[in-house]
Amino acid sequence: MKMNGNEIKPGNIIKHQDTLWVAVKCNAVKPGKGGAFNQVELKNLLDGRKLNERFRAAETVERVRLDQKTHSFLYDDGNFLVFMNGETYEQINLGKDFVGERALYLTDGMNVELEFYEDKPISVSLPEQVVLAVEDTEPVVKGQTAANSFKPAIMENGVRTNVPPFISTGERLVINTEDGSYVKRAD
Repeated sequence: MKMNGNEIKPGNIIKHQDTLWVAVKCNAVKPGKGGAFNQVELKNLLDGRKLNERFRAAETVERVRLDQKTHSFLYDDGNFLVFMNGETYEQINLGKDFVGERALYLTDGMNVELEFYEDKPISVSLPEQVVLAVEDTEPVVKGQTAANSFKPAIMENGVRTNVPPFISTGERLVINTEDGSYVKRAD
């Protein structure tokens, strides 16, 4: 699907220089002299490179639509993570480096969103929060109620995070998958 360069908005995925880019920031500029243009900060979907480009209104770019499919995490196969499409039951193996550090938050049966371009996986989105048990932390100290104090804890998946002083070993907590931070106690 073709679109004019001045119509690019943040979040749009375009094909530029024979690869896929997502628009991160856009700034419409109307200089006193010359034609208007759209200054766009692009991020490469395949390797993470960043690029700043000017697109004039007369230029056309190809907008790309990605297919989103829900998959369930099955198991860790050493070098690969195995996911299954819930509708077709097809399995797909993705390298651990494709998912990155967030692979630590995957649990059996967890649903994730995979984005595909021409049947090739481009990205994986985990749920924003997961529930994990505290495997090890310092004991609770009576009277330590300072609002902004935190202590280190190791979660069941091996991730280290900071938790409030009233949290003890064995408790189940809600953890943010983006940065590994404590959100709240699990219900």
